[in-house]
Amino acid sequence: MADYKAPLRDMRFVLNEVFEVATLWAQLPALAETVDADTVEAILEEAGKVTSKSIAPLSRSGDEEGCHWHDGVVTTPAGFTEAYQTYADGGWVGVGGDPAFGGMGMPKVVSAQVEEMINSSSLAFGLYPMLTSGACVSINTHASEALKATYLPNMYAGVWAGSMCLTESHAGTDLGIIRTKADPQADGSYKISGTKIFITGGEHDLTENIIHLVLAKLPDAPAGPKGISLFLVPKFMVNADGSLGERNPVNCGSIEHKMGIQASATCVMNFDEAVGYLVGEPNKGLAAMFTMMNYERLGVGIQGLASGERSYQNAIEYARDRLQSRSPTGAKAKDKIADPIIVHPDVRRMLLTMKASNEGGRAFSTYVAMQLDIAKFSEDAAARKRADDLVALLTPVAKAFLTDLGLETTVHGQQVFGGHGFIREWGQEQLVRDVRITQIYEGTNGIQALDLVGRKIVGNGGAYYTLFADEIRQFTAGAGSELAEFTKPLNAALDTLDELTHWVLEQSKDNPNEIGAASVEYLHAFGYTAYAYMWALMAKAAFGKETQEDFYASKLGTARFYFARLLPRIQSLSASVKAGSETLFLLDASQF
Repeated sequence: MADYKAPLRDMRFVLNEVFEVATLWAQLPALAETVDADTVEAILEEAGKVTSKSIAPLSRSGDEEGCHWHDGVVTTPAGFTEAYQTYADGGWVGVGGDPAFGGMGMPKVVSAQVEEMINSSSLAFGLYPMLTSGACVSINTHASEALKATYLPNMYAGVWAGSMCLTESHAGTDLGIIRTKADPQADGSYKISGTKIFITGGEHDLTENIIHLVLAKLPDAPAGPKGISLFLVPKFMVNADGSLGERNPVNCGSIEHKMGIQASATCVMNFDEAVGYLVGEPNKGLAAMFTMMNYERLGVGIQGLASGERSYQNAIEYARDRLQSRSPTGAKAKDKIADPIIVHPDVRRMLLTMKASNEGGRAFSTYVAMQLDIAKFSEDAAARKRADDLVALLTPVAKAFLTDLGLETTVHGQQVFGGHGFIREWGQEQLVRDVRITQIYEGTNGIQALDLVGRKIVGNGGAYYTLFADEIRQFTAGAGSELAEFTKPLNAALDTLDELTHWVLEQSKDNPNEIGAASVEYLHAFGYTAYAYMWALMAKAAFGKETQEDFYASKLGTARFYFARLLPRIQSLSASVKAGSETLFLLDASQF
């Protein structure tokens, strides 16, 4: 298995040359004083070092050992506590955190690159700080000043961790039917009782305290999603002086036995009249949690990208070294018994598919992160509204498309290895197992597709879509003729997506089944078109520089591959959508 190397050159290209983020930061006073090119460069360099040297070496051993549960106590694999301490000491848990409470205050476009590095080095390890960062977002946005001051500094510092306690065994995605209760107390606190499942990092030995964000219902709560409230429930109570007090009645009943991410503790959490504090307003807990969800869902998409990047690094090293057969056009390595397998067309097809998906995903996730930054930091109300609308539209695409391609990419990487890809020692099969969860948690990809089509397309008559499509058209109209090889197929793809969007809007008026029938294929058609926009932007940034550095020649060659071999997939996806929902309902339930 190749040693992980953070793709810093490509990250710099996306940040500095494609999106020119320094120009954006200069326009946002809240960032102009805290973010500069030198600081960002130092962050990327140091994050690359800590992830490659301290965390990546633990990926396989952590998978082999997994987490241990005994009588409610969870122990992480050997080396994890030391690596987490190193990570926390570097301030990485709070890289995007509020400086008022000890965070670095970096914009999302920067923390997104750090997230990719940590998840490439070890997806299981990366989940612990990810959940903490997500919990901090909700606390900082919705909790009282007293709760912020008590909990955020130690969470940003990595001294305390965080978890999200949402679903229950009978509920799944339907959070409106959760049963966990919150009983008000005379002192303003609440007694939380119930059982939550699939809780990432619900219990572990990495930090001295764990702060749980728990969805529960008040005694007089309305039925359904409108009756959900959000509560902060610490593992250990916190005294007035900030020291830890007695243990709260919260315990881990078991950990799940999973397909992958073995080193991440996925817990069943039992709350037995545990003391909790209301975060935000009563019965508006789902909205408070969703403040975090846009960040978390983009983060999960980045996990798919990160897994694909690690798989690609392994595969390209193997393809350059592995000798097998001769090139179809004649021997290339005449002094050896066979040519390296990178000469073979099918191996190149897989490698280029991986490369194009990874680099397109990195640009797209950075683009979405940039919209989050504008929505958070801009002083222009119209700019904030536009960015918020784009985030709403693109978040389900970022979560689902990046993770669907993450699985495809890791499978390609495994396939490049042939039989060795099926063997644990090479590491490729672990990446396939680990990335599979990304399509499931934070809302399955089918749910993301329903959100995209049902709420973000049909729900507002295509207004969000028009916003994004108009931006693409403005770009292609302003691009020079030298970029026609990229802008012409991009325009054609957008025309196809326009037509498909109109078809879904019209068909859904008479038949609500069309939304669910179209959603997954529509999301993929949208994703490939969005990536085409990203590749056109990258081609523009690289064009004319290809003789200066191989990096730019590689970028343009990969762009041409994307437009020739991957973007045409939207044609078959469009045909599938337009086939309609009728064939899905030809069988009675008993006929399956």
